[in-house]
Amino acid sequence: MRRISIVTEKPKLEDVAKLAGVSPTTVSRVLNNRGAISDKTRRRVNNAIEQLNYHPNEIARSLFVSKTHFIGLIFPTTGHPFYGELVFQIESILSDKNYKVLICNTMDQAEKENKYLNMLLANQVDGMIVGAHNIGIETYQRAHLPIVAIDRKVSDTITVVSSDNYQGGRMAAEELLRQGRTKIIHINSVMQREALSSYQRRKGYEDVMTEHGLPFKTYTMDLPFDTEVKKQILSSILDKHPDLDGMFLGDDITAAIALSMVRKREKDIFIVGYDGTETITTCLPELTTIVQPIRSMAQLAVDLLLKEINDDFNDIKKNYVLPVTLKRGE
Repeated sequence: MRRISIVTEKPKLEDVAKLAGVSPTTVSRVLNNRGAISDKTRRRVNNAIEQLNYHPNEIARSLFVSKTHFIGLIFPTTGHPFYGELVFQIESILSDKNYKVLICNTMDQAEKENKYLNMLLANQVDGMIVGAHNIGIETYQRAHLPIVAIDRKVSDTITVVSSDNYQGGRMAAEELLRQGRTKIIHINSVMQREALSSYQRRKGYEDVMTEHGLPFKTYTMDLPFDTEVKKQILSSILDKHPDLDGMFLGDDITAAIALSMVRKREKDIFIVGYDGTETITTCLPELTTIVQPIRSMAQLAVDLLLKEINDDFNDIKKNYVLPVTLKRGE
């Protein structure tokens, strides 16, 4: 039988944890009804609270009942210019609102993404902004936490912010046609319908080609962040299509690699990229690209997330689409 010591001063959260035989974090999660807690553990904590007549003061309450002021960011890799710039903008906006961020790079691995997701839930972040590529991760469905996704349909209940990827695909194809190109291919990554960006860009390109009675071909890359794999695939495509005169690449990094390879081969192939980050447009001003409104996407994602955190769901839609623009290379 457990010997219960008499607490002579006002009981603290640590006293509850000691009596229940659990960690203070577990007590906090029970009080805040967050995370996966067994019924047995929950009963032990509640019994300890009742025995000690524990009532959290305002300081303690700010630790486990109110907000932690931490936001989790789950993205494929901040090493990619688009994601790096997007995360920078999100962090900057949240910092101005007195929030800190926990940044998680999944490298497009579902297992890693799951681990990060559970880690963020365990650390009781107030909410998450997700731009990862993995579809159908069940934990998102049962997170019971404010979440905003960028360019990805994570679940039917999570709000999505994206740029107009379909229009971007159309604009890229139309620009290539304006340049007098007719033998045009598209290269992209994942093609699930839930992966809004890649699927919609492809559809926009293919619809324009169909409307002009021209053949189209889309190639996909299974390892979108592996530069060597990209070079091998691009080299193979250039060998396979000697009469190629136009290429629409799904991101600017791949477009930059393609542009370099085309120059070395002294080919007359017009290239259009996608993203239009400050890094690429500064270092490679000659590249024509579709520019995503990265700052606006970050601002909208933060605004929507903070509304959800504050239980303000009025006028929140499930999908927000922001316009893209075309930047012609110098």
